Amino acid sequence: MAAPRSGAPCIPGIFCRGTCSRGKTGHGILPVSETEEIIRIAARGDGVTASGRHISGGVPGDTVGEDGTLTAGPHHADPPCRHFPVCGGCQLQHVDEEALRQFVTDRVVGAAKAQDLAVGEVLATQLSPPRSRRRATLHALKTAQGAVLGFRESGSHRIVNMQECHILVPQLFALVEPLRKLIGRYGGRQAVDVELTLVDQGVDCTLKGIEADGLAATEALLDFARENSLARLSVDRGFGPETSWEPEPLTVGLGDIAVPFPHSSFLQPTVDGERALVADALDFLDGATTVADLFSGLGTFAFALAGPRKVLAVEAARDAHLACKAAANGRQIPVHTLHRDLFRNPLQADEASRFGALVLDPPRAGAREQVVQIAASEATRVAYISCNPVSWSRDARVLVDAGFRLEKLRPVGQFRWSTHVELTSYFTR
Repeated sequence: MAAPRSGAPCIPGIFCRGTCSRGKTGHGILPVSETEEIIRIAARGDGVTASGRHISGGVPGDTVGEDGTLTAGPHHADPPCRHFPVCGGCQLQHVDEEALRQFVTDRVVGAAKAQDLAVGEVLATQLSPPRSRRRATLHALKTAQGAVLGFRESGSHRIVNMQECHILVPQLFALVEPLRKLIGRYGGRQAVDVELTLVDQGVDCTLKGIEADGLAATEALLDFARENSLARLSVDRGFGPETSWEPEPLTVGLGDIAVPFPHSSFLQPTVDGERALVADALDFLDGATTVADLFSGLGTFAFALAGPRKVLAVEAARDAHLACKAAANGRQIPVHTLHRDLFRNPLQADEASRFGALVLDPPRAGAREQVVQIAASEATRVAYISCNPVSWSRDARVLVDAGFRLEKLRPVGQFRWSTHVELTSYFTR
């Protein structure tokens, strides 16, 4: 590349050896031959060059000089939110749709490669759209001017005072300003955690750490719930959530089944993400007449798979187990529920052998103890849904070493613009 003519625009981070429009003459920015291109995004969101340099804010196609100057490439996007990149709710708003999809895909496929797992078919990556997150925990703190409320900064306890959000569903974001006023009035010295979940009846809101004692405060909380049409308002003063407002019992629709929703129950973060996970489970386990749903929660997969299949739903959390049981019994659905801690007491090999197929959706730690028993069993079909590609890959290695084949693998990005990645997978032997 020739040096720019006098008065030509300088290309920051690439070169400027002539006299440019910035009035500089040969001001030493690196020649193009010394730049590197960002080729991928690392697990924590940094751009990575072929030589292994990690560049904060780098996107595949960007170029970086030896001095760290970054020049945007074709996949660098304008972040839609004013709070990016300070807010810890998102790490990848500067990445366009194509590169974001590739990041999610690479995280999952890379985890499989790290364990030397052969994949029969990598299915199309599922990405949830903006403003689709139906559950979130925000943080708030009373200040001299009122209160700040939002997500925390990445790696910090400092709260970003949320003025807009491109990941929350509108029903949750609509509560930000009313909550800020409430906490500005009744918050204490400590931070308040605000759990928000969109359920069938509206928004379920739990406040942890708020100092709202006395008749006036109680009436203010009830007014807040009524004025904002909350489905439920609960206050946790350190002894678990206590319901202050719940006009009718809360439920969450799992397929066409209304399942009771206990406090702080797990729910897939987006509706479209849940549909994608369920659709894969149905496809993977087609033809099985008996299924064990392990780490079943409220029954996201159990109710989708049941009828004509018979399903055993196994869950350690007592409230979730009872909610699933109540919904199954109330609708006479062929879901048998079992309250059992699968970490301390996994389904044994002989028990797992009795089912035509198994589905697992464990926490981020994975399901090591349970997978060891499945590997030792006579089971031949396993659908494994995971929210952590690393722990999943370790468990997958155990299954493959026991003779299973990884037939299908789908990367899933429900936490849009986040480095948090999920997946569905299907094993047979």
